[in-house]
Amino acid sequence: MMDKKVDEQTVGKFTSVLYISAFLVALFVFWGFLSPSSLNRAAASALESIIRTFGWFYMLITVFFVLFIIILAISPLGKIRLGKQNDEPDFSWFSWVGMLFAAGIGVGFVFWGVAEPVLHYLNPPVGFEPETTESAIAGLRYGVFHWALHPWAIFSIVGLTLAYVQFRLKRPALISSAFYPLLGNRTKGWVGQTIDILAVLATCTGVATTFGLSALQMSGGLSHLTPIPNNIWTQIIVIIIVTFCFIISSSIGLNKGIKVLSNINIIVAGLLLMFVLAIGPTIFILDNLVTTLGGYVTNFIRMSLTLTPYSNNEWLGANTIFFWAWHISWAPFMGLFIARISKGRTIREFITGVLIAPSLLALLWFTTFGATALNIEVYGSGGIGNLVNNEVELALFAMLSQLPFGVISSTIAMFLIFIFFVTSADSATYVLAAMTSKGTLNPSLPVKLIW
Repeated sequence: MMDKKVDEQTVGKFTSVLYISAFLVALFVFWGFLSPSSLNRAAASALESIIRTFGWFYMLITVFFVLFIIILAISPLGKIRLGKQNDEPDFSWFSWVGMLFAAGIGVGFVFWGVAEPVLHYLNPPVGFEPETTESAIAGLRYGVFHWALHPWAIFSIVGLTLAYVQFRLKRPALISSAFYPLLGNRTKGWVGQTIDILAVLATCTGVATTFGLSALQMSGGLSHLTPIPNNIWTQIIVIIIVTFCFIISSSIGLNKGIKVLSNINIIVAGLLLMFVLAIGPTIFILDNLVTTLGGYVTNFIRMSLTLTPYSNNEWLGANTIFFWAWHISWAPFMGLFIARISKGRTIREFITGVLIAPSLLALLWFTTFGATALNIEVYGSGGIGNLVNNEVELALFAMLSQLPFGVISSTIAMFLIFIFFVTSADSATYVLAAMTSKGTLNPSLPVKLIW
């Protein structure tokens, strides 16, 4: 009843959260358009300051999230259903996991799956010598570390909180609703609106980073497969085409647009993964899978709680802490989207799907693609290391070109990136529209078009 009431109040009606947040985002867009160099300097300075000042906090809070969500899953509270006791999930397990993966984080898998292990092999964390066996092992381990339990624990905390307040406490789909047990009715006033505006800004900055990577990788893939140049104009054309496609998907609705594309996405990603595993250095990949899993488990606490206070080494800030900050900026978007598609599941089912399944996929994906790239770099023709230092967006295609049927697999990879890009943008559009429409689960098309 509350959802229906909220929907009726917001159909065709713009809110103050929409006006203020859209205005602030537009200011950043115009700043970047008129003076990209000054925006770049300001953003880099702010990022450096935040990482230097709050690095310790990011390390502590993320490992706390992992431990808390695991304890919650195995506790008696895990039986609580997100909704009424007889509610059934809206989506099948396959579609649900597909939408989780395709909502945006899958873009990171595809972009960094080859590049990150090689980058860490060349420039490893403190305690490792570059271009050694130990740095290669560490490169794979840290690639998995940055994309497995920690980011999904962050998303799980936010998503679970919002699902609970929406479907158990009947609050609107807003970040401010998560604060209702603490702030009460103040979440309906300026305090709640401020929280929601900050959530919108965090979402925009987080997804903009991902969409920038997607545009770069698509442009790089086109230049690799065709005579099309890899430049800013190609990237702008890619963004225009993707925008047109995700507006169509967004207008169709969640159950048809994102669901169908996500199912396609998970199938294509699975085919590409199986192709590299079968055609690539299979035994080498499997050996690294076991080694990486063992290293990840045994070094989990050390990697999670290690800083470098006695040295000026910038590796953690440029890698681990940067990724934690990026994932946290994604949390409002991913949390709201995950909550929206998780009604009817128990807390234990929710955590299994949102934390465990993507983490296992991260282990398999980064080990398969990263180990294949390292095999080429260390034992094969090489060249990938030089590429990731200069044109990182080409790393995936350079690796695939070293395998049989390289043109076919690169074309499949391009299609996968395109679908990821569309589903990510569609998901972000839906969430931003919901956050600026008083939490309605069915935001109007005009608000979607604005975002």
